[in-house]
Amino acid sequence: MTNNWVDIKNANVVLIMGGNPAEAHPVGFKWVIEAKIRNGAKVIVVDPRFNRSASVADIYAPVRAGSDITFLMGMVNYLLTHDRIQHEYVRAYTNASLIVRDDYRFDDGLFSGYDAKTKRYDRSSWAYELDAQGHARRDLSLSHPRCVFNLLKQHVSRYTPDMVSQLCGTPVEDFLEICEIMASTSVPDKTATFLYALGWTHHTTGAQMIRGSGMIQLLLGNVGMAGGGVNALRGHSNIQGYTDLGLLSQRLPGYMNLPSDEQHDLATYLAQTTPAAQLPEQVNYYQHTPKFFVSLMKSLYGEKATAANDWGFDWLPKWDESYDVLNFANRMYDGKVNGYIAQGFNPIAAFPDKNKAAAALAKLKFLVIIDPLATETSSFWQNHGESNDVDPAQIQTEVFRLPSSCFAEENGSIVNSGRWLQWHWAGAAPPGEAWHDGKILGHLFMKLRELYRQEGGACPEQVLNMAWDYKDPYDPDPEEVAKESNGYALADLHDEQGKLILRKGQLLDNFGQLRDDGSTQCFNWVFAGCWTEAGNQMARRDNADSGLGCTPGWAWAWPQNRRILYNRASADPQGKPWDPKRKVISWDGERWSGIDVPDFPVTVAPGTQTSPFIMLPEGVGRLFSVGAMNDGPFPEHYEPTESPLASNPLHPAVSKSPTARLYDGDRARMGSREEFPHVATTYSITELFRHWTKHSRLNAIVQPEQFVEIGEALARDKGIVQGDLVKVSTKRGYIKAKAVVTKRIRRLQIDGQPVDTIGIPCHWGFEGATRKGFLANTLTPGVGESNTNTPEYKAFLVSVEKA
Repeated sequence: MTNNWVDIKNANVVLIMGGNPAEAHPVGFKWVIEAKIRNGAKVIVVDPRFNRSASVADIYAPVRAGSDITFLMGMVNYLLTHDRIQHEYVRAYTNASLIVRDDYRFDDGLFSGYDAKTKRYDRSSWAYELDAQGHARRDLSLSHPRCVFNLLKQHVSRYTPDMVSQLCGTPVEDFLEICEIMASTSVPDKTATFLYALGWTHHTTGAQMIRGSGMIQLLLGNVGMAGGGVNALRGHSNIQGYTDLGLLSQRLPGYMNLPSDEQHDLATYLAQTTPAAQLPEQVNYYQHTPKFFVSLMKSLYGEKATAANDWGFDWLPKWDESYDVLNFANRMYDGKVNGYIAQGFNPIAAFPDKNKAAAALAKLKFLVIIDPLATETSSFWQNHGESNDVDPAQIQTEVFRLPSSCFAEENGSIVNSGRWLQWHWAGAAPPGEAWHDGKILGHLFMKLRELYRQEGGACPEQVLNMAWDYKDPYDPDPEEVAKESNGYALADLHDEQGKLILRKGQLLDNFGQLRDDGSTQCFNWVFAGCWTEAGNQMARRDNADSGLGCTPGWAWAWPQNRRILYNRASADPQGKPWDPKRKVISWDGERWSGIDVPDFPVTVAPGTQTSPFIMLPEGVGRLFSVGAMNDGPFPEHYEPTESPLASNPLHPAVSKSPTARLYDGDRARMGSREEFPHVATTYSITELFRHWTKHSRLNAIVQPEQFVEIGEALARDKGIVQGDLVKVSTKRGYIKAKAVVTKRIRRLQIDGQPVDTIGIPCHWGFEGATRKGFLANTLTPGVGESNTNTPEYKAFLVSVEKA
């Protein structure tokens, strides 16, 4: 989230797309209702299903699963053609005026630099034209034909209301009404907020869908504003925290990149990772990357990390490819993986294409499950009727179950969607033989270290040199780990005037104190400040409102306890709030002050170094993404890999994403529109949270049996009535479930043909208290998003028949 849950109440318009918070985030959804009741906000839902969020919305519009970029770029086209943008904001705070290189092109569905053999782009042409000083050229009049503003106009001109309706199935009048409501927030005293979740991230073009919403908010002047922003609704209580800590295989804590195998030394890595400022007056905060990285290495390797050995750079793993779930499942399937550890993860229910996933797990030598519950993965070899085509007699995988604790049985922090780190305390001890996760990992690490000392092995330094200085190394205390994440001074720290800031051994106050000379350690620079000498900031519970629902004394938000990111953009270039009633920060002639922590030093005057987007080299929001995305600098609609259309009417020669991850072996498992004519999309329901609460008998009573949603028109055609058992099939397998025949899913007209959608909840399986069922990911295809490699769970083809 750029903002936070409570801040939603400040919005004049709430657009929910790619999510269903009334169902998936029912507690947080109260702030949407608060905006509606107290602020008169218009609530809009755009979704393939008329869901529970839609039931309390002012406007609902249907959209075909996988066509969201068309809808969003159509809205951008509307804003530009009707001149409904916040001009001063766009000119000052976006890259609209920056001029792009003259070799940039977009022709027939492909951006410049595409290599058909590698299916990758050379992104060098997606860059700014530079002056003699190496800074981006710009035209503040926005008249240059290659400035971002005019390139954007040209790019989205194809996304007319008729094209939106043709590809999305959304009625033109609904689309125009939504555009006009959103356009009403282009004035300084109104804001709109976007709410999205897995309905966007689970697509082969998911990252560009999210970018599209950000572009709209930049054009409207809604980023950095109270009641504005783009707000990702996290699916689990600590998914935000996992991401902060480097969940992806190519990331380090604090959103730094893991070195690649081509970055052989520290100097090369830092030179390629630390961006240079692209505008002369801009402070580029990522110029401090060396401080973040060296402090991380001191946290990892302690006294063993020295300047002489490049702070242990050679011990850090280097990536040669992305080890995401698609890649790893494929490697297991090919017999290239010996062992797999699943901690708090149920891969056979989460990997796409369950049958392939089961076959992949069957080729392991060992599988370790660390979980408080009995998951389907922990018994994947058992043949539960038709739902599992694996022969247990042919499986040699040795499975180890290590029962762990759940969050309510341990101390620790949870980072919510709004980036708030909230400390919680154990309500009970883990039952039976269950251990805390830290105790399990502590024992595993210490045993491995002992074996390396005794027997040696490949690269033993990586394990033997690791700093593991806990009071009890077999059972690290959560408080110790939290302080390690915050960071310490390893020597007396002084400011530029020589004044003592911190003494050796003291906890850091903020990431501005980090050094690249080995005098600080910090496991995660964005968490610096969460536990200082003043105490555990995450445990604070002062809910006093400093204005607009901002409660800076409740818990702690990264970074620097900032509740609204990019809050400099809430004020005009002179430091005056765009809307005095929504004052977040302002300049009083000497310093910045307000309800929130400013994005920069409080004494830096407007017009000098206070561009809102200090984490970007150009300091402004990107309407044109400069070399950061794998699939294009502008969002572009591509059909899902399994599409109900014969071709993409925007560019038939390049119908589908040219950069989506699709292995040759998975290509043969993709279905055709002739054999599988209907679109399917997965979703969650409140009563069965993921695969967890189905283990609760009360939840199982409320939602006992697997079902799928089928629209009335398709049900009539198939002779299906409410309660019938139906079989839903793909090229990869099938599931059986009870039919819920509903008005909630409409038959849409897409490119001149009728298209029906099947809604598939993703909770059932062969473990838990509910009636045994089929894993929904039996149906989902093994194709990944171009940037994150996230599998496509939200738009694929199926057939349906009575079982």
